[in-house]
Amino acid sequence: MESISAYHLTGIAMAAAGGLLLLQLLVADVAGMRAKQTPGMPIEPNHENFLFRASRSLANMNESIAIFIIFALVGILSGADAKWLGLSAWIYIAARTAYMLCYWFNIKLMRSAFFGVSLLALSGLGVVMVGGLV
Repeated sequence: MESISAYHLTGIAMAAAGGLLLLQLLVADVAGMRAKQTPGMPIEPNHENFLFRASRSLANMNESIAIFIIFALVGILSGADAKWLGLSAWIYIAARTAYMLCYWFNIKLMRSAFFGVSLLALSGLGVVMVGGLV
């Protein structure tokens, strides 16, 4: 098994994921306050509404973050290839960041493309993790 320090890039990517989630939460909350959205009430599903797009961007990352964390942690604990684990983790972070920005600015085609890249990065993390298990 590699030394835990070999997984520094993966650890930094995990911290970046937390920061990205926090940023999206703050932006969605501020957008809700500016729109005078009643807390706890559904947001009208309208892609022309920034509050809806900010909330969906956050919700979508919440849907994939558990997979990212599990694959990264199991990869680290199983001694998976640190270089490939870190690379896959950073591709996920870059794609999720681009996805978030495209969602916020309503750039639909690029948003979908970056979502696909983030799924490929998660798949890459899974493959690298399995490599550490066998």
